[in-house]
Amino acid sequence: MGADTALAPPPEIAGPAPGRTARSGKPRRARDDRKAAWLFLAPALIGFALFYAYPTIRGIYYSLTDYNLLSPPNFTGADNYSKLIGDDQFWNALKVTGYYVVLNIGSQTVLGLFLATLMHRLTKSVALRAMLLVPWLVPNVTVGLLWMWLLDANLGFVNHLLDALGFGTTGFFTSPGLAMPTVAAVNTWAYTGYTALLLYAGMLQVPQHLYESASLDGAGEWRMFTKITLPLLRPVLALVLVVSLIGSFQIFDTIAVTTKGGPVSATRVIYFYIYEQAFTNFHMGYASAVAVVLAVVLGVLTAVQMRLLRASRSDLA
Repeated sequence: MGADTALAPPPEIAGPAPGRTARSGKPRRARDDRKAAWLFLAPALIGFALFYAYPTIRGIYYSLTDYNLLSPPNFTGADNYSKLIGDDQFWNALKVTGYYVVLNIGSQTVLGLFLATLMHRLTKSVALRAMLLVPWLVPNVTVGLLWMWLLDANLGFVNHLLDALGFGTTGFFTSPGLAMPTVAAVNTWAYTGYTALLLYAGMLQVPQHLYESASLDGAGEWRMFTKITLPLLRPVLALVLVVSLIGSFQIFDTIAVTTKGGPVSATRVIYFYIYEQAFTNFHMGYASAVAVVLAVVLGVLTAVQMRLLRASRSDLA
């Protein structure tokens, strides 16, 4: 008797053929989980349709009308977009927003990388991470009011301290040259901790043996940071930069509380300009057109940023 015959199990204890049930021997039906999947996705899809898709479609429609909140909208075609091209205030708002984005993203990214590197290389303290997150948890309106009081030219603690040291008082929010850097500094204080924690989480994914090998080869902290940490952190850094870019273009709360677009339009960012056109001047159709253009600009900038940073690729094998 051959070896294969000797090792084969008797028919009565042999299992059912693949794809067949034990009793009937009929082919087993593949389980269809599509209904359950759609059931679980339904709340998210309904929320997306009600709060994102529908407002977007309606906003695009209003951008093609002369809607003013007081009377029914009349279709005007591309008139709002034609007006937008020659609107100096729109272009100024876009330029002011770009200036803020550069200040805000630059300061947040540099400080966030510095704090994340310190936590990664020096300490793993949970208390320190919690402290960094506290400013991010404070509402933006509260942050704006807090710093407006602290930096007030007459009653602010910071100006009293500067005056006592012999530097005199400074109108941080009332000076055209200082207003926007001050707003950027306030938001940097509020969001740097959150940015640092995201980058720190990315640094934890870098294998520790790479640092140990580099250290044995005599590499210093700066060389390990530039040659190991930064290249392997690129996907997370790309995510942080994209989120920071979108959030920076949407700056509104701090401006509305502190400067209200002044002085002399020095802080009239694009979001505040949209708000003024819609709810102060009642030009809802024109405000919708500006919002559509802003969405397109953000989409293009995000795509370019993701492409340049190669966000979908990682050097980590």
